[in-house]
Amino acid sequence: MTIKELVNSYSKNISTNEVFLVLEKVLGKTKEQIIISLDDELNENISDIILNCFDALKDGYPVQYITGKQEFMGMTFKVNENVLIPQPDTEVVVEKAIETINIYDFENDNDKDIHVFNSVVDSDQKVIRVLDLCTGSGAIAVSIAKKFANNINFHVDITASDISLKALEVARENAINNNVNIKLIESNMFHEIDDQYDIIVSNPPYIRTDVIETLDKNVQCEPHIALDGGEDGLMFYRTIKANLDRLKTNGYLVLEIGYDQAEDIKKIFSNAKIYKDYGGNDRVAVIKKEE
Repeated sequence: MTIKELVNSYSKNISTNEVFLVLEKVLGKTKEQIIISLDDELNENISDIILNCFDALKDGYPVQYITGKQEFMGMTFKVNENVLIPQPDTEVVVEKAIETINIYDFENDNDKDIHVFNSVVDSDQKVIRVLDLCTGSGAIAVSIAKKFANNINFHVDITASDISLKALEVARENAINNNVNIKLIESNMFHEIDDQYDIIVSNPPYIRTDVIETLDKNVQCEPHIALDGGEDGLMFYRTIKANLDRLKTNGYLVLEIGYDQAEDIKKIFSNAKIYKDYGGNDRVAVIKKEE
């Protein structure tokens, strides 16, 4: 069977982009190389692998789990079935976290007592401590670390936590692959976290339990532990509210939220400011901890 015959047999069921992503992964060729070799015959073993991948895609399996990667914030992240696939909407969370870190430094420029100092960095350089709660693939933590990697005004020290050790293994690889340093902690929310942070950022599970089974098949393939926010989808936000002692006074929460959760979030965090994603949906809550 030729490459062209394989492509034609599934062209009505799978997007052209996904077809080529699978072919690039299995054949180890670029899209351009594949296009000029469409008439090449494939051996039965390779054909079977490709057909199995196409069948999985047709049934709703995410192409990112087949290719093992996802682009996010201009970087490539490893993904597998142990982590959520980073989505463009979450880039807004990262952007707001970066903006908040910069604002936080400006607001507290003359208040060095609330910062931690580390002998590894310049003694005159402030350290802003960030916790990425429910880190999954580490996309948020790694993206923030990358942004501030060469910052000369202050040092950003990032800790990423998750209940899943397998997820943390993926996050560790993503940190290494993107040349950043982050601390990883296996923890069920705040159970193993004793320190205080200047910024806590999180994309927690926020889908209502009874809604998960109605989601697109590709989303249902992702780990339910990273989706299920309890009966009303707000369980983890209440847990964060109950553990605000882990956040320093004048520190900030930057939280991803569901498109329909803004008013509920404001009931939990009365001073929450809500920001929209690129699609115009409510997506990020920023909350300042005040005395």
